[in-house]
Amino acid sequence: MANPQKRKGDAAEREAALLLSELLGMTVRRRLGAGRTTSAGGDTGDLDGVPGHVIQVASWANTAAAARTKPEEAALQSVHAGAPFAATLVRFRGGTWRVVLTPQQWAAYVSWILRQSPQGTALPDLPPSSGGGA
Repeated sequence: MANPQKRKGDAAEREAALLLSELLGMTVRRRLGAGRTTSAGGDTGDLDGVPGHVIQVASWANTAAAARTKPEEAALQSVHAGAPFAATLVRFRGGTWRVVLTPQQWAAYVSWILRQSPQGTALPDLPPSSGGGA
């Protein structure tokens, strides 16, 4: 029988994959062999299916520790995977999820978005429901 921590982690990865699948309208799955070293030289994240991304999932009792530790791991994993973007999903008690990024990870997203705009300076108009909120 698998240890309780592994079962909890596996369940969180499945839950996060379902959440992202619903939000993004694409199939996101647990990465086969998540946490194992690859031929590329290291772990490449917990979830698969979001192009150009390494996604790490954490469901720890100490969410502050997860928010400090896991984004740095995701950054290293993005190097192993050759992916330009990395993000960490942290599950809080009660099933609330938050995406945690280092400042460098956040800047990579903003820089990419700004490069897509015609003037290179404007963010796209977004519907009110797409941002903010708790």
